Amino acid sequence: MAMSVSILAIITALHLIAFVFAVGAERRRSFAKVVPDRYDERTYCLYSTDASTVYGLCAFGLLLLSQVIVNGVTRCLCFGKGLVSATSSTTCAIFFFVLSWLSFLGAEACLLAGSARNAYHTKYRGIFGGDDLSCATLRKGVFAAGAALTLLSLVGSILYYWAHSRADTGGWEKHQDEGLGMTQQPREFEKV
Repeated sequence: MAMSVSILAIITALHLIAFVFAVGAERRRSFAKVVPDRYDERTYCLYSTDASTVYGLCAFGLLLLSQVIVNGVTRCLCFGKGLVSATSSTTCAIFFFVLSWLSFLGAEACLLAGSARNAYHTKYRGIFGGDDLSCATLRKGVFAAGAALTLLSLVGSILYYWAHSRADTGGWEKHQDEGLGMTQQPREFEKV
């Protein structure tokens, strides 16, 4: 299997768009403030936008799609001619396969947990006259960690795809029995 530029472009584009969504999710995290209820003495939390939940889930989906594509093309390191032999390309492919999966799982965990935690809103506080209440919000840096792991997953996926294609073809694409046969004449030109 030779490397395909279109597969590399798709994997890179999906990872980079997921990175942009993760950074956008970090920038648009929900903030909250405690405001008094106008009908009684209770207080409640007033939250800002929920855009980061949507951004985080979009990044989650794009990263998942990219991982499915790279593992579908390479058949998840399970099949291939060159992967049976113990060469340095095979060792690199296994290392980058593990790196790609670990960074992918870390990024997915950060993005999914960040989206779920950002969507959680505290409704009312039952403390009367409480001045220093805090509302539940997402900690700073969860989506940023997901974005950093997305870039690490991009590097791991590209290097895994490259090492897998090298191990599968022996370092170059072997061409056998291709080209024009110059030794035989076609039957139509033979004498009758």
